[in-house]
Amino acid sequence: MSMVVKKPVAKPVAKKPVAKKTVKELKGLEKKIGKVPKFFKELTTNDPGMYDLVIKMEDHIWDDGKLTRKTKKLIAIAIAASLRDQHAVRAQLMGAANLGVTKAEVEEALRVSFLLAGMPAYVYGKAQLDEVMKK
Repeated sequence: MSMVVKKPVAKPVAKKPVAKKTVKELKGLEKKIGKVPKFFKELTTNDPGMYDLVIKMEDHIWDDGKLTRKTKKLIAIAIAASLRDQHAVRAQLMGAANLGVTKAEVEEALRVSFLLAGMPAYVYGKAQLDEVMKK
């Protein structure tokens, strides 16, 4: 005799509207990093606790200190290229354009990644750069 086990049916989770405070925080973050990734925006409703923790960390990292936001963005681009993470490279490049980072500055940062991570990282980053910043 076989037993049939009924699995509970998952109830759909209603998405909560994004609070005005959150929209303001996201706009502030966009000013700092240039572009907020879609998955991060989705955290506002999917996991508000995680969103709060990440926004605190982002604020701490991206606030101008000894390094400017532009410099931090160039570092992020070089790291993403070194990791050959297409999504991260493209997101960082799109944000860089919004912060006034030039193509020449990105090329120089990619040359540093070449020194430390090798030719594939440089070629990878340069291909993404040429596609995103067509100037």
